[in-house]
Amino acid sequence: MNPNSLFTQPSHDPLEICGIDEAGRGCIGGSLFVCGVILGKSFPKNLLNQLQDSKKLSPKIRDTLALQITQYAQFHLVKKTAQEIDLKGLSLCLKESLQEILTQLKSPHYLFDGNCNFQIQSLQTLIKGDSKIYAISAASILAKNAKDKESIELDLIYPQYDFKSHKGYGTKAHIEAILKFGYCKEHRQSYHLKKLPKTTTTLF
Repeated sequence: MNPNSLFTQPSHDPLEICGIDEAGRGCIGGSLFVCGVILGKSFPKNLLNQLQDSKKLSPKIRDTLALQITQYAQFHLVKKTAQEIDLKGLSLCLKESLQEILTQLKSPHYLFDGNCNFQIQSLQTLIKGDSKIYAISAASILAKNAKDKESIELDLIYPQYDFKSHKGYGTKAHIEAILKFGYCKEHRQSYHLKKLPKTTTTLF
């Protein structure tokens, strides 16, 4: 990526853009993490070309980059638990997270990965922004890193579900584990998948 060609408006410095991305939207277990990042003019130039879509990075590289991003950039990370998602719905949780980031990080331009701005007028969107804009890549890395750390913690508490492998997504093995053991309190029970009966037992 060329930081000088990331955005067409000359009034917007690419390093001052607040890039926003999320991790865990499509999960059936665990939290949603939404992160905003402003790299800023002091962000090391040698790190810029290492920033890319977090899904294309190994966990080890993500960990290293996450540490560097938090050291040099401004960021704000929002966590919405499975219980909050069941109570409010995913869309409202996403909107609240985005609004919180906009109040916590001051930027001339806010750019969210995807195609929905949840009717937030000051927020623009960019499809596949995590592979086009450095700040969104950085936000993607921090959100994914937080989601992975939570999955490892949940795996220690609920080893029967193998959270460390599927990270809360609805893989075949994960669904089979729910059918066998029932839901745990970290599952999003408002997500009624066809393969899961609504009466599945909840473990506390």
